[in-house]
Amino acid sequence: MAKFELKLPKMGESVAEATITSWLKEVGDTIEADEAVLEIATDKVDSEVPSEVDGVLVEILFNTDDVVQVGQTIAIIETEGEGSGDVAAPVAEESKAETTPAVQEISKSIEEAKSTTEAIASSEDRFYSPLVKNIAKAEGVSQEELDALVGTGQKGRVTKNDILSYIEGGRAKAPVSAPKVEVAAPAVKKAQVSAPVISSGEDEVIEMTRMGKLIAHHMVESVQTSAHVQSFIEADVTNIWNWRKKKKDAFAKREGENLTFTPIFMEAIAKALRDFPMMNISLQGDTIVKKKNINLGMAAALPDGNLIVPVIKNADQLNLVGMTKQVNDLATRARENKLKPDDIQGGTYTVTNVGTFGSIMGTPIINQPQVGILALGAIRKVPAVVETPDGDFIGIRYRMFLSHSYDHRVVNGALGGQFVKAVKEYLESWDMNREI
Repeated sequence: MAKFELKLPKMGESVAEATITSWLKEVGDTIEADEAVLEIATDKVDSEVPSEVDGVLVEILFNTDDVVQVGQTIAIIETEGEGSGDVAAPVAEESKAETTPAVQEISKSIEEAKSTTEAIASSEDRFYSPLVKNIAKAEGVSQEELDALVGTGQKGRVTKNDILSYIEGGRAKAPVSAPKVEVAAPAVKKAQVSAPVISSGEDEVIEMTRMGKLIAHHMVESVQTSAHVQSFIEADVTNIWNWRKKKKDAFAKREGENLTFTPIFMEAIAKALRDFPMMNISLQGDTIVKKKNINLGMAAALPDGNLIVPVIKNADQLNLVGMTKQVNDLATRARENKLKPDDIQGGTYTVTNVGTFGSIMGTPIINQPQVGILALGAIRKVPAVVETPDGDFIGIRYRMFLSHSYDHRVVNGALGGQFVKAVKEYLESWDMNREI
């Protein structure tokens, strides 16, 4: 008999911890390799943690709603069979070796969290996680407010959801000395006073989902962070429309994939980002981080009305077949809630298709910490002026608007306009004889 330590796996560069939302197995249950043992939630996505071995679950080290750091052991699985002890030890050792950098990264994050949360401390036998402390610090929640908050976690511990619900429930922020918070607090108070919500007995009150709350927080944060400005341009995609119509059936038969317009647009955007690398950046304080890889985020609507942004890694290195397979795979797994945390990490530029819902254009909000996002409008069949060597004439064309939102702190109008113009030119120069 041997014991295997099931650890919280690394889930992307920026994810250091996760909240256990439910245990799918109980102590004494038999588990097969790759079978899901528990469900977790990060600030990015919900996911399952599978077992790496066959065995019996003999010990659960954390409860539901506990916050666990990447690399921590969360359960013990007892394996059986001849020689299992010899096999399990190297596996555990290998797992330890793999997670060492992650654990080091977490330790660094915790130390940084401690340095930014000196105003909040555990008191009255209450433990506050670094995440809760950071949220309290950022939102101006005082020590007294936090101590008085009713926690729903184990032994009354205050969870991330508890403090977010408290903040979003309309409590007044405690006065603090930081100028940033002093400015923000009156804005929230004014909004609450000027637009009170009066609910009658016939109204339905709907609690926002955890993901909905996170999206709302990120959207407000983005608007407060970036100086949003937009450029709009119209593209003639008649050649693309006719080319796809001619190729889609043969492509589906050969590849078993549906050829949509999205991978075609993604290819053009990746090329434009390669031409204008200063659109593929992030701003960190007063420092610009120029990204080496072009990782395209693809905003996808979920069945519950929420939005998620899976990422196509190294999009400029994919041919159209590869891009199509990536787009279809990520879109399908997003709808089925089967995305892994790493699927939504590392994006450097985002694309959203507002045309899916009939909108001809939009003004999308930048996906932080990126500096640009492109909205694809609906493709419309319209009368248009067509220029030819023999003169101009009116013809029926397929056209669409491209709406480019960018961060005016680091992207000026010239760069923002040139980039979206480059996307237009790649789309309009589509080769009708192209093979796929």
